[in-house]
Amino acid sequence: MILALDAGNTNICVGCIEEGQVKMTARIATDRRKTEDEYAGVLEAVLQMNGVDPDALEGAIICSVVPPVNRCLSLAVEMVTGRTPLMVKPGLKTGLALRVDNPEGLGSDRIADTVAASTLYGGTVIVIDMGTMTTLSVVNGNKEFLGGVICPGIRLSQQALADNTSQLPAIGLEAPDRAIGRSTVECMKSGVIFGTAAMVDGLIAGIRRELMEKGEQGPVQVVMTGGISRFIAPYCRESVAVDPDLLLKGLWILYQKNAGHHGRKEAGK
Repeated sequence: MILALDAGNTNICVGCIEEGQVKMTARIATDRRKTEDEYAGVLEAVLQMNGVDPDALEGAIICSVVPPVNRCLSLAVEMVTGRTPLMVKPGLKTGLALRVDNPEGLGSDRIADTVAASTLYGGTVIVIDMGTMTTLSVVNGNKEFLGGVICPGIRLSQQALADNTSQLPAIGLEAPDRAIGRSTVECMKSGVIFGTAAMVDGLIAGIRRELMEKGEQGPVQVVMTGGISRFIAPYCRESVAVDPDLLLKGLWILYQKNAGHHGRKEAGK
């Protein structure tokens, strides 16, 4: 079993994975002010709460889009597990050819997502990850990462509305009963849920057209992941599979590809 951490701008997803199966998940807040000792305390509590013995963990891997927390998280993992975590970063073996202008600038979360999608689903896959940002990433049947789309996420858009207007309140993510809202809250919910689903549908359609123009053959699968995906997928017209643990599964695959020199720290180091 390994410990996998996905550090996003809002939350850090903590998972324990054994033989490719996600055994537990938990979310803790991403806090740039926390020290390694504080993160270690939270990690230890999360593992204990879920009945996981740190000594049973054979390794760890961290995927992060928040560089300021990387060192503290790495040290915290070492404190709790006694193991040096593998960091998802440029130079890691992924099994993908990165056909983008700046491979080193590609988010590690998108790498983990597409590694999992390519391995588990095969063929050409569009991965939609819905978190603080909404990202679409495209990998083809030749295991080439072709690029994608980055949009503001739902929470970020909601926060912008609430912070920059005088009369628009903060709202939840429940879908309204109708697209034509009859109150301010209904109108906002329609825009958030139905508007996001329509945006996703439009982007998927546009990507499909571009793939056809480039001569990509075969069906295109769409996989949606991220904490907000369950609120949006039911309202998409496109056929979308929801895999909430996709990124963690990608971290397991990346660990297997790269963990040859990672293990328990030697005494005195």
